[in-house]
Amino acid sequence: MSAIMNPYLSFRDQAADALRFYQGIFGGDVETTTFGDGSMSTDPAEVDKVMHGQLTSGAGFVLMASDTPAAMGVPSGSAITLSLSGDDDAVLTGWWDALTADGTVVLPLDVAPWGDRFGMCTDRYGIDWMVSIARADAA
Repeated sequence: MSAIMNPYLSFRDQAADALRFYQGIFGGDVETTTFGDGSMSTDPAEVDKVMHGQLTSGAGFVLMASDTPAAMGVPSGSAITLSLSGDDDAVLTGWWDALTADGTVVLPLDVAPWGDRFGMCTDRYGIDWMVSIARADAA
């Protein structure tokens, strides 16, 4: 059996902006379907909102996102944190810098007790992230 788990982010009306923001960080291609495209709403305030959006990054991972119709509540708070990890210091540090721009650093990206560089942040859209960069001598 083969399976893939993809994070699916919910927004009130910022899914398109957020996907473009993440595309600017991670590269890749964004595809979106609006509520109007999917004939899921005739409300003029909702037809251009994202019913389903997907960023397939150049690094091989997928982020999905959608806007939430006015009739539905937007999930608030989160028990989920997106985690990025790898050994390419320059790439992961660049992602960290972009995610923290106009965001909040929760734990600065620095050497952790286990030897890797590790940091936690919340981006401008309220999404929580962890970045872990393997130490150079880890193999």
